[in-house]
Amino acid sequence: MSDVRARLARVRTLVRKEWRQMIRDPASIAIGVVLPVILILLFGYGLSLDVKNVPLAVLDQDGSSLASGLIGDLRLSAYFKPYSVTSLHAAEQLLETARVEGILTVPPNFARQARTGSAAVQLIVSGADANTARIIEAYVSGAVAGWAAREAPALAGPVGVQSRLWFNAANDSRYFLVPGLIVLVMTLIGAFLTAMVVAREWERGTFEALFVTPVRAEEILLGKTIPYFALGMVGLALCVLSGRFLFHVPVRGSLLVLLAVSMLYVLVALAIGLLISSAVKNQLVASQLTLIVTFMPATMLSGLLFDLRSMPVAIRAITYVLPARYYVTLLQTIFLAGDIWAVIVPNALALLAMLALLALALRAVTRKRLA
Repeated sequence: MSDVRARLARVRTLVRKEWRQMIRDPASIAIGVVLPVILILLFGYGLSLDVKNVPLAVLDQDGSSLASGLIGDLRLSAYFKPYSVTSLHAAEQLLETARVEGILTVPPNFARQARTGSAAVQLIVSGADANTARIIEAYVSGAVAGWAAREAPALAGPVGVQSRLWFNAANDSRYFLVPGLIVLVMTLIGAFLTAMVVAREWERGTFEALFVTPVRAEEILLGKTIPYFALGMVGLALCVLSGRFLFHVPVRGSLLVLLAVSMLYVLVALAIGLLISSAVKNQLVASQLTLIVTFMPATMLSGLLFDLRSMPVAIRAITYVLPARYYVTLLQTIFLAGDIWAVIVPNALALLAMLALLALALRAVTRKRLA
């Protein structure tokens, strides 16, 4: 009996010690409490497979009351956000720059054709995201069918939808997944591995050995950046070659532009990883924090898997400070649409601004630690 009591006493002591240690470590509380709350909020409120507020360019070449009624139904729908255009060229420019997801054209003599039973509208949808394209097609077909049912007395027959996919005519999901794979690979190499390796050196005390040498802070940062930057370029080459020759995903833009924006994103990811590892100096905490700050947002809040327009305004605002959002847009544009500078330039400038801010923060942290 005394032996059992002694064992229970030791167990209680160990439990009390672990509890006190956990209370003294804010990182443990953050991982055990804050991370689950964030995941619940993101999955419960921020993420949705539904597509809403789809920006749609509408070209009315008929001008009849029937055409106006069809367009009015689209405006009243929660699924569409129509933009009236006056020419097909203007609509194509909006689609190429990703300002709209599709073009709905009401042809001339639509009303006359509807009364003779041979009417149809044309829908052109961006196929960059094959799943979203299929959903948009289904929504438009449903909206046209609902309108036709209400206008049945004035119509001689059903009204059809002639659909076309741009940038991904085969509606192949690999066209969308391969650029997304590059985002995840660059994020893992740039941020995750860097944070882990540097944090390991903090734990082993090798960084302190550098502090007593004449090595400058800039040299330490470069020494940590260059190897992983080179590794990121190797990963980029493997992804592009695999996508092109194994999955036959086209690269319609310039390879030099693709290389330039990828280099910029890798540098941003490296800076984030170095900043996190310099701040926490612990492998477990660095890995968890990097997962929360980089990999999870790159997967869920970048537009890679979920349509950003379907998210609540507050969460959609958060995505503007995530570098992966801009990199996803750049890759989808360069791979599938080409060198659309109206998309490339602002997104590349956003990554460049983030890199400048991160470099200043990293330099300040490193100088403080070396002081």
